[in-house]
Amino acid sequence: MHVGMATIFQNPDRDNGVSDHTVYQKEMTLALMAEDLGYESVWGVEHHFTDYTMTPDVVQFLSYVGGACKKVKLGTMVVVLPWNDPMRVAEKISQLDCMSNGRVIFGIGRGLGRVEFEGFRVEMGESRERFVESATMILDGLEQGYCEYSGDHIKQPKARIRPEPFASFKNRTYAAAVSPESSEIMAKLGLGILVIPQKPWEEHAAELKNYNELFMKMHGVAAPRPYIGAWIACDKDPNKAEAMAREYIAGYWNSVVKHYEMGSDHFASTKGYEYYEKLTETIAEQGISGMADFFMDLQVWGTPEQCFEKIKDIHSRTDCCGFTGVFRYAGMPLEMAQSNLTTFAREVMPELKLLGHRPLFDMEEDEAPAFMAAE
Repeated sequence: MHVGMATIFQNPDRDNGVSDHTVYQKEMTLALMAEDLGYESVWGVEHHFTDYTMTPDVVQFLSYVGGACKKVKLGTMVVVLPWNDPMRVAEKISQLDCMSNGRVIFGIGRGLGRVEFEGFRVEMGESRERFVESATMILDGLEQGYCEYSGDHIKQPKARIRPEPFASFKNRTYAAAVSPESSEIMAKLGLGILVIPQKPWEEHAAELKNYNELFMKMHGVAAPRPYIGAWIACDKDPNKAEAMAREYIAGYWNSVVKHYEMGSDHFASTKGYEYYEKLTETIAEQGISGMADFFMDLQVWGTPEQCFEKIKDIHSRTDCCGFTGVFRYAGMPLEMAQSNLTTFAREVMPELKLLGHRPLFDMEEDEAPAFMAAE
């Protein structure tokens, strides 16, 4: 199994005098430790305007990492397409891939935060349609060397991508999908699934089974194996690991509730987000603390042995090709995060890499984009 790490740049302590600059220096310390510890990829997330996470340009972040590190693959988790000009996304991804010699893993999504849609003056109820149009244009563009599209929201005259893509992005492009409707869209687009756990693992497994069947029916080939991301709290002392999880994974959940306004009823009246109405109803029934315990149980925490067994169980349910952990969140002290990252690397990762071992993707074996193969 491919094993990566992600940095998310949260700053819940700004009101207590912690600057965003300080957060960045701490998170970059972790990101630049990854390669030497044996992590095979570094991932960044895109979010805007709040202390929830502060990576407004995930490609720029990965460009820095890709220059400082020479082997790790560079994953976007995710680029939110409705907030970005799709032509610029295609250019930036191709540029990053050229600069890093083919190390990009391209993750995309449609967004969930109302504050972010409002900040970019994009109608949230249009996000699904905008995502499909943007994704179609970008994915086709990366294979054919130019973008051209005429849809309800995206109208792009023919323009070449320069630097032009030199390797196909097939089988290394993933999309975050939570609702069953999204899984169907991702299968149609030919995308792999990036699973960020928000529901019981048996539900994720059932939806992946449906996605795999749809993908085979639509494309005549097996779907890319899914990729998993989760929050980690790993310590050799089981009591310390549990304390870390209860303070910081639960603290991260509270930041989710705040950023996405989970206590609000706006999902019910927003087209394309009906699934999340069920989540807000569950929060109302169980309370934020009850849902924090539920969210914590979906993540990976405990001793190294417990962490391995949890991921092994996830793998048995999903046949995932890779796993990325988030090791610092909710204001966790840097020293604790470094220990979390290091303990996992030394005690858990060696066994994980043997679990269902198959390469994530191999640039030497990947086909060239169609336009280059034809030349």
